[in-house]
Amino acid sequence: MPVQVETLSLLNAVQALALGLMLWVGTHNGNDRALAAIRLRATALGVEAVAYVPLALQAMLPPVVLLVGSNALNLLAQGMVVVAIRRLLDQPLRLKTTTVIGLLGLAGVTWFGVVHVDYRLRVLWGSCAIVGNLLLNLEALRGGCRSRETRARCVLLWVYLLELALLMWRNGALWLSSNPPDQMATPSPVNIFYLLLLGMQPLFASIGFLLLYNEILRGELHELARIDPLTGVANRRAMAESSDRLLEQAKSWRGSLGVLLLDADHFKHINDRFGHEGGDRVLQALVGHIQRILRSGDVVGRVGGEEFLVLSPGVDETGLLALAERIRAEVERSPLEINGEPVHLTVSIGTAVAGPGDWDMTALRRRADAALYAAKRAGRNRVMSGDALA
Repeated sequence: MPVQVETLSLLNAVQALALGLMLWVGTHNGNDRALAAIRLRATALGVEAVAYVPLALQAMLPPVVLLVGSNALNLLAQGMVVVAIRRLLDQPLRLKTTTVIGLLGLAGVTWFGVVHVDYRLRVLWGSCAIVGNLLLNLEALRGGCRSRETRARCVLLWVYLLELALLMWRNGALWLSSNPPDQMATPSPVNIFYLLLLGMQPLFASIGFLLLYNEILRGELHELARIDPLTGVANRRAMAESSDRLLEQAKSWRGSLGVLLLDADHFKHINDRFGHEGGDRVLQALVGHIQRILRSGDVVGRVGGEEFLVLSPGVDETGLLALAERIRAEVERSPLEINGEPVHLTVSIGTAVAGPGDWDMTALRRRADAALYAAKRAGRNRVMSGDALA
C-alpha cells in the first residue's frame, strides 16, 4: 500500500503531541529557568503537532489555510525551540531575531504560495527561515563536543546539523528534478521521504533536549554540593579539589601557590552577644571583605565554623604577606552594626607558600595552620608567616 502524505502527517502530529506531553509531565525538578525551558520545548512540540493537522486534513481545508496555517505554526514552533534552548543554557534569548526570521519566512512562503506561485522558490524561502533558526541553535550549542561534561550539547548539535543536511537535500532534489511536485501535499518521493525524516527529528531533538536538561541539573547539583550555603563560597570539599588542581598547575608551570588560613577573632563572643543569626551576618560580611581584596584568580572557601582558606596562585612570600595584610586591614577598618550595636571584627591570618621542590599540600596547610595559631597567641589581629616559622 503506498504511503500517503496525509497518513505521515497524522503520525507526525501524534508523535509530536505525545513527546510534548511526556516532556511536560515527566520533568518537575530543577530551577525555574530549566523548568521554564523544558515547558517551552514541550509547548513547541504541541504547536508542531497542530501544524501537521492541516496536511492530514488537506481535503477538508482551503489551500490558503493549509499553506499559511501550517507554515505559520511551524515557524512559531521553531522560534520557541530557539528560545527554549537558549533559556536552558542561560544565553541571550534572541527574541527579536527569531520574530524577524518567522515573519520574513511566513511572508515569503505566502508570496510564493499565493501571489507568485512557485513551489520550489517557496520551499527555498521557507528553508532559509528554518536555516536561520538552526544557526541560532548551533550558535547556542557551539563547543558542545569538546568535553565529556557537554555530551548532550553534542547530541543536539548533530541533530540540528542533520536537519540542515536534510533541508539541503530537499532543495537540491526539488531543483534537480525534471518533474517536481507543486505543493507539499502532493504525493511524491521527495515529499514523502522529507516528511518521514522530518517526523523523526522531534524525537531525536527531544532526547537531546532531555539529556541537556539532565546534564544541567547534574552540574547544578555538583556545584551545590561544593558551595557553603551560608556564605556562598566554596566549602571544604570544593577547596580540597581546588587545592589539588591549583597545586598541580603550579607544579606543571614551575610556579607557586600561596595559602592563607584566616580565622575570625573572638567569634564566640559575637555569637554569645548577638546569637547565631548575628554571627551568621558577621561571617557573610567577612566573606565580602575578603572577596573585595582578592585577585581574579584567587579562591576563597569556608573550611570551618569561622575559619576560611584562601588559595592564591603565582605569589611569592612577600606578595602573599601583603595580600594577607590588606585583608586584615580591610576587616579591621570596616565596622559592622547588628541590631543597632557596633561590632568591630578582626582576623588572624597564617600564610604559607608552595614552590619548586615543595608540592605537599598537607605540609603547606600545616605550616599555614601553625602560623595562624602563632598569630592568635601573639595577640590576634595580625598576620604570621608559616614559612618564617619553619
